Amino acid sequence: MLKNDAFRSMDRQECLRLLAKVPVGRVVYTRHALPAVLPVNFALDADSSVLLRTSAGSDLVRAVDGVVVAFEADEFDADSRSGWSVVVTGRATAVTDPAEHEQLMRTGPRSWMPIQQDVFIRIEAAMVTGRELTDLRVND
Repeated sequence: MLKNDAFRSMDRQECLRLLAKVPVGRVVYTRHALPAVLPVNFALDADSSVLLRTSAGSDLVRAVDGVVVAFEADEFDADSRSGWSVVVTGRATAVTDPAEHEQLMRTGPRSWMPIQQDVFIRIEAAMVTGRELTDLRVND
């Protein structure tokens, strides 16, 4: 039997706190007029934007620069049947300011992949939503 109150909406601050705890999420965008999802490592910027680091020649840069995208990260425990999911929606832009780029080279996310000509993508946190899933079992 399932409980009726299995999902709980989370406020913006709780969502951002949880996002800061995980290293990998998924950027959701449009590629060739079709939905695309790409797992990426990321970091949160001081203004709560999501920062990605990729290569200048990547398809991702061309597909997302200047458009609205979604970013999702989550954490789940199969044994307890609980976890959370957070979605950030906002405009993605490539960081072009040389001083900011230099700062992000020191402080921004580190790519897990070898990169040539680093580009940082910032996804503004225009809308942040999240849900927590609590243990669904009443009596197993």
